Amino acid sequence: MDYQDAQIAEIYDVANPLGRDGEFYIAMAGGRPLRVLDLGCGTGTLCCALAKRGHVVTGVDPAREMLAVARRKPFADRVERVESSAQKYRSERRFDLIVMTGHAFQCLLTDEDVLAVFGTMERHLAEGGRVAFETRNPRVDWAALWAEKAPVVHTVNGERVVETVEVTGQEGEFVSFTTHFQFANKTVETSSRLRFLSREHVEELVGRAGLVVSEVFGDWEGGVFEEERSREVIFVSAIAN
Repeated sequence: MDYQDAQIAEIYDVANPLGRDGEFYIAMAGGRPLRVLDLGCGTGTLCCALAKRGHVVTGVDPAREMLAVARRKPFADRVERVESSAQKYRSERRFDLIVMTGHAFQCLLTDEDVLAVFGTMERHLAEGGRVAFETRNPRVDWAALWAEKAPVVHTVNGERVVETVEVTGQEGEFVSFTTHFQFANKTVETSSRLRFLSREHVEELVGRAGLVVSEVFGDWEGGVFEEERSREVIFVSAIAN
């Protein structure tokens, strides 16, 4: 999506409140203050929720307009924000927990990009730290589900906005779609292309980056991943010994 567009950033924030996925990562951080790095932090909802709970948080995102929305949130003054891609982010800091949420992992369309992000994670992970991210299970027919998705109505700055999704292509691991946001007097559109990697392929890339997968969950309640049934593939990793 073109998250550099201010209107898209505002809509994204309204359409994506803190949900079960966010609560999963908050629970993972626990009660003891941790140094947390959120790669692809978007509008900072999770960052601010973690900061509210006493964690020391850095949020990284390449979209300036998304970070602009993040700055206006409660507890945003406790979050360090960095405008950068996850692939290129570099810091002298080390983190106890590194996350990539909101299915941002699926925006990495090549193995090279995935390895670059895993390299960032490995480089910045403190001793004993953990990495967590998720992708959608490719065994689910997501293109069909999105094609059948009913319109969703949002209220953005007091204005009614209707969101619809149009699947525009499906080829191998990739699904493309256009999201339409209908305002009273205009329509804003943004196009997306996502990659759906298998669990095995992700684990192979994790290993190549010097990390090791320690846990794989299939839902936000911490259920066991079942290849034929689970909708999510949630990975928890650490530095390989």
